[in-house]
Amino acid sequence: MSIFLDKQINNPLIQAISLLLANLLFMLFSWAAGYTGLSKFDALFPWSVAAAFLLFYAMINSLLSLRADSFAKYWGSSMYGFIGLAFGSAVMAWGFSGIRFGDAGTYRWIFIVVSICFLVFLSMVNFMKTIVTFAEREEWNEPRKKNR
Repeated sequence: MSIFLDKQINNPLIQAISLLLANLLFMLFSWAAGYTGLSKFDALFPWSVAAAFLLFYAMINSLLSLRADSFAKYWGSSMYGFIGLAFGSAVMAWGFSGIRFGDAGTYRWIFIVVSICFLVFLSMVNFMKTIVTFAEREEWNEPRKKNR
């Protein structure tokens, strides 16, 4: 069971689907709370939720890429997962708020910035992993003594 869960957690598409479902649940609960009068949310609140889950995916996915066997495969799956999560979250936010992506104001720019940061995060982690792999392979000898 543990090996199965480890493989599923490290799959970017499973991560994106899980966060999309969590996004939906969060938006449903906030809509229900607003509908029943338990609390009042801003009209752009669903866009805020969508942006938060997108940023969460970017951070978690980048960190979990350290465990990937093949970074090229992980990178591709991560991109598809990110695009699917961004599109799905945007559609849900539009559905719950009634506000289009172009009219969401600063949330449009937040989506763009998070997308760029995702690429930067993923690249940084890959670069760090490459450095660590190189350092592990490198043979370390004692420093050379200077001739005087």
